[in-house]
Amino acid sequence: MDDLAIVILAAGKGTRMKSDIPKVLHEVAGKSMVVHVLNAARRLTRDNIHVVIGHQAQLVKDEVGRHFSVNFVIQKLLLGTGDAVKQALPFLAPEIKDVLVLCGDVPLIREDTLRQFLATHRTTCAKLTVLAVNLENPSGYGRIVLDQEGGVSSIREESDATREEKQITTINTGIYCFDRTFLEQAIELIKPDNNQAEFYLTDMVEIARSKREKIGVRLMVDPRQVIGVNSPKELEEAESLIQEIENELP
Repeated sequence: MDDLAIVILAAGKGTRMKSDIPKVLHEVAGKSMVVHVLNAARRLTRDNIHVVIGHQAQLVKDEVGRHFSVNFVIQKLLLGTGDAVKQALPFLAPEIKDVLVLCGDVPLIREDTLRQFLATHRTTCAKLTVLAVNLENPSGYGRIVLDQEGGVSSIREESDATREEKQITTINTGIYCFDRTFLEQAIELIKPDNNQAEFYLTDMVEIARSKREKIGVRLMVDPRQVIGVNSPKELEEAESLIQEIENELP
């Protein structure tokens, strides 16, 4: 897809991993997490992949560079996901129409899931589409808040969520697809008005809503593919789940 760019967020520290190794370099099934994500991404576009690096940037660059030829983007200050994506925008080729944002610590995501997600974004002509999933235990994830008509009203990070919002079981996977023009314009409107004083990419939903732009959401069936790995325990879970998923493939 020559008109698609992919931005992979791989700049975070991952302090809960209790390791000096950058989070995205921890291995699942013998490969670092970010390499798993890139394996899925490169089947959608080979020439328009941008990896945002920050914490121990050279280590991540060396590991990714051993497997793939990508554009590396430096996030000098770790000011959140919105800021990370913003750093990649100047590198987008003129022909890019849509920007798919992936997380470097979601190693179980599959190519077919991303293709279906992208198809939803394009067929609905949305300016912003969110990949969502229902979880029995949504603790730790941002909640997708719906309006009375069933449309996406906002995404609330757990640290900023009210008691009622924390009861919501539809969660944000951290995977988005944006219309390129909307992304470039709206990302300038994000403000760090939250408990972490960071620029949240999730705020793009409320910005799109305020501009009456179409917001899409695709609810995926398999929650295993989008588990985030933030701790040694979750790394062990991903190790066992990847075997399950691969054994189910035709």
